[in-house]
Amino acid sequence: MASKDKKTEPERLSAPESIYINRELSWLAFNHRVLLEAADPAVPLLERLKFLMIYQSNLEEFYRVRIGILLHRAMLTPDKADPLSGLLPEAMIQEVLKVTREQQTLLDSLWKSVREELRAYKVDVLDFKKISKVDELMSKKLFGDIKGLLFPKIIGMDQPLPFLWDGEPNVVAFLGRGTEQQLAIIPMHRIPPYLSFEIDGCQKIVLTTQLVRHFLPLLLKKENILQSAVVVVTRNADVFLSGAEDSGDDDLRHKVSSMLSKRRREMPVRVRIQGKLSQEGRAALLKKMKVQERFVFNQNIPFDLSFRSAISGPASLRYEERRPARDLGLKKGEYFRYIEKQDLLMSFPFQSMMPFVDLIYEAADDPEVLGIKITLYRVSSSSKIAAALAYAADRGKDVLCLCELRARFDEQNNIDYSELLEDAGCRVIYGLPNHKVHSKLCVITRQHDGNISHITQVGTGNYNEITGEQYTDLSLITANEAAGRDAEDAFAALLEGQLPPKGDYLWIAPWGFKSRVLEELERERQKGSAGRVAMKVNALNNIEVMEKLIECSQAGVKIELFIRGICCLRPGVPGKTDNITVRSVVGRWLEHSRIYSFGEGDEARIFIGSGDLLNRNLERRVEAFIPVVTPDTRAQINQVLSALREDREKSRLMLSDGSYIREKGGEGTSSQEALYRYFSVRKVHLEDESGRENKEAPAGNGPESGAESGWKSAWQKLRSLLGME
Repeated sequence: MASKDKKTEPERLSAPESIYINRELSWLAFNHRVLLEAADPAVPLLERLKFLMIYQSNLEEFYRVRIGILLHRAMLTPDKADPLSGLLPEAMIQEVLKVTREQQTLLDSLWKSVREELRAYKVDVLDFKKISKVDELMSKKLFGDIKGLLFPKIIGMDQPLPFLWDGEPNVVAFLGRGTEQQLAIIPMHRIPPYLSFEIDGCQKIVLTTQLVRHFLPLLLKKENILQSAVVVVTRNADVFLSGAEDSGDDDLRHKVSSMLSKRRREMPVRVRIQGKLSQEGRAALLKKMKVQERFVFNQNIPFDLSFRSAISGPASLRYEERRPARDLGLKKGEYFRYIEKQDLLMSFPFQSMMPFVDLIYEAADDPEVLGIKITLYRVSSSSKIAAALAYAADRGKDVLCLCELRARFDEQNNIDYSELLEDAGCRVIYGLPNHKVHSKLCVITRQHDGNISHITQVGTGNYNEITGEQYTDLSLITANEAAGRDAEDAFAALLEGQLPPKGDYLWIAPWGFKSRVLEELERERQKGSAGRVAMKVNALNNIEVMEKLIECSQAGVKIELFIRGICCLRPGVPGKTDNITVRSVVGRWLEHSRIYSFGEGDEARIFIGSGDLLNRNLERRVEAFIPVVTPDTRAQINQVLSALREDREKSRLMLSDGSYIREKGGEGTSSQEALYRYFSVRKVHLEDESGRENKEAPAGNGPESGAESGWKSAWQKLRSLLGME
């Protein structure tokens, strides 16, 4: 049995006659599923608060990117309709604004509920409309502590508004008497988002935007304050390098830095206001900001919920601890010998990324290793992997790092690391002019007795230890020489500024991805009702792939799509997609792995890699995929698919009208919990020369492992290079 969620998405996300769904509306439906996790009483309270944070962060990025793109389209090609939904750019903008307002009502309601529940645990987010005398006195003292950091800018109503930076809150106040008014702007970017104090065992959270707004009379002592509010501007981030600028020359880092500066000053795409302004005051402010009323949202929930990290409370307020398993049963010095005999699959965040770091250190210390090549799309701010690569370069290895400087919102971090890695002795190259290098590809080259061999790694997620504990991803490492040759060919092309060839063993996008997916689907279509397809991706909107899926369904092929986010194809449409099911899992960790399985049983052809079924991944990015061929690794991938298939606790089923439901009877079926139990206890064993398991290996990669100790010295060197000492 199944039941619809209360306050779910609009009944229909596309026109009744259309089998396709608009991309933007499908994404908003995904973010609504994130919001519904904050409404689930089975989710611990502070985790529900975290889902509110994620929802807000997701929506801000969506407006910065997708609304920026739609506004550009509305100006440049207003009569060009979306090929899937038939909506014109202006109509899409209107639909997005409408759905966002509907979700805003639920967002504010959930915040009110969470806030009330926090009080039961003696955590009070102060409401200055209903504040006690004691809280008022304590808050006044806190205001005195930050008052010296506040610098009001007062302008006449006929003067231009000071620039409001993207994403930064500002307290805005109207001053004066009668028609003689002025405007005060108090930027809050130097102020922490919250302060706290404790009284009688109760933790008081003070939002500094509300603190400053409440005590404006102490800041603007000589002024007559008429009304005030907190304002946050979201600016368009749809800023790219032009073809002339994006030439791949040595000055690319500087040009990307210039682009980032330009992005911060782009036009507003959304304004959020907290606090009530008069109709006249609101109109005057928007006129100065050059923002249309339709892009303005009132909200009651705080703009910044980061105070969550300061709340202690009982363990029941959080998820039960789930640490990544660091013990694979191998130690540094044993990875090569193991991988030479069998492929190694790792599953994050159930297992730690540190074994891969160990592998890099093993390569650095192996005299037979000639070089390491790797693509870096997003790395953590204190990357152990970058430190290991720097260590390898210091050990005399030829280390080639492709740093994609255009990884959106990670550009500055990648610029910093490109400079850092160069200083450490690595060779650094960048992405291609018209294609982002989004692949997660690493190849280690060795020479023994004059023979060249390779260890190749292909992943579904970034080389980032932080997201490695937050996202579900897969990483396959193999000594297969066909994989190594394809990887070397890909890097050779990238070194020359060319698109890599499609690959014989690996799938390399753009040439070898979409064509292979279509070929595999056609092979299943020809089997009719005996055909089977299972694909786990984050998004689907490519019309060629969707048309082929429809053909397969009409031929009787059973198709399972596990799609976390955007899905522009409606399943279960009679005569078209009867044999297609779509499930979305939103849970504790962000579903991020990509799996493609064609056929069933021992005959199934299984691939994992870095790309979704979006137009950009299929056509405008360099992606890498690898077949999963050994019995052990195939069994693990099938375990992932089985867990997703059986999930009724965190999975929602998509209906033929585009809405989603959660099926009943799901308690205890969470795929993420099931996979944690499965992968966190898995170990591999190195066999000795007689083929017996080597039981002498130490029990894991603890603090004194090769990776950890090597990282400490290498990272110390990187800190010195960055002037961080």
